[in-house]
Amino acid sequence: MDSFTGIHPFLLVSAAAGLDRLVGDPRWCLHPVVVMGWWIRRLQQLAEHWAGDCPWALRLGGGVITALLVGGSGGAGWLLEQWALGRGLPDARPLALLLLWVALASALAGRSLEQAVRDVLRALPDLAAARTALSWIVGRDTTELNQAEILRAAAETASENAVDGLFAPLFWMLVGAGLWSAGLSSAPGPLALAWGFKAASTLDSMLGYRQGRLLWLGTAGARLDDQLVWLPCRLVAISLPLAAGAGPRGCFRGLAAALRDGAPDPSPNAGVSQAAYAHAAGVQLGGLNRYGDQLKAKPLLAAGSPLPTPAAVERMLRLNLQLELLWLLAGLAVGIVISAAGSAQ
Repeated sequence: MDSFTGIHPFLLVSAAAGLDRLVGDPRWCLHPVVVMGWWIRRLQQLAEHWAGDCPWALRLGGGVITALLVGGSGGAGWLLEQWALGRGLPDARPLALLLLWVALASALAGRSLEQAVRDVLRALPDLAAARTALSWIVGRDTTELNQAEILRAAAETASENAVDGLFAPLFWMLVGAGLWSAGLSSAPGPLALAWGFKAASTLDSMLGYRQGRLLWLGTAGARLDDQLVWLPCRLVAISLPLAAGAGPRGCFRGLAAALRDGAPDPSPNAGVSQAAYAHAAGVQLGGLNRYGDQLKAKPLLAAGSPLPTPAAVERMLRLNLQLELLWLLAGLAVGIVISAAGSAQ
């Protein structure tokens, strides 16, 4: 049990990040998010059957769904963690550690995001193929996009989904690793916090639409997701300039620029994350997007910079990898400090 103290929890998270980059999300393997999505659909049907079109009842139902899914997902992660710590079936601990490693990797989307964006780039200049590949990873209408608009959409999803799918779950993993590193092995650890976050993120992606019954049913999940992403998003904005080669002063300038440009966006996090990458990569993002029969004007980010090119999108993907390594090294440094402090006592 005592082996998961000091630097060891951070090594486990680093190994999971490496596995994610190595294999991604194999299609033959049942993904935890698919299971979460199945439960969301079933609970949504029950809530809508009970609440009908009553706003307060739909809000209550959404709150119950959020509590059940986030609590259940985090609880499942905690049980696997305790098994891996030898508190369930000690003879099966090697298997539990293997499952914990794989489960942690499943909460990260570094390789899958990279592959999806590169599929779009590889399809160009075939606009029809690129539009099809892009439609799998963005919510906007892609049927009439030209090459410049396809590249902008790819750049925007490479930045926004980097925060939602990679750095936010990685942040909560590192928080859990920090708790274990300090000797709090009975507390929710890296998997419990990561799966709890993924549950909130999945709720937001499935129910967080301001239309119909979802206007009330999806409120709780969407707000929780916004709160859980808020700090990781700003940590990305302040640390991304370091990954791009800037010094400490550049970090604060990058954060200030991201907060300024991202403020007009209705999302508290999407505009900030995209603005951080726009300034780091030196490209202009934002503009008109079509969603069904509606046109929405998104704020211009890093206005006046060149429009995204394939090379600029590739640079964003490299920045994701470099920043991930930077965060993991920072986590290992924290583990070393905690380990040294424990040895000195």
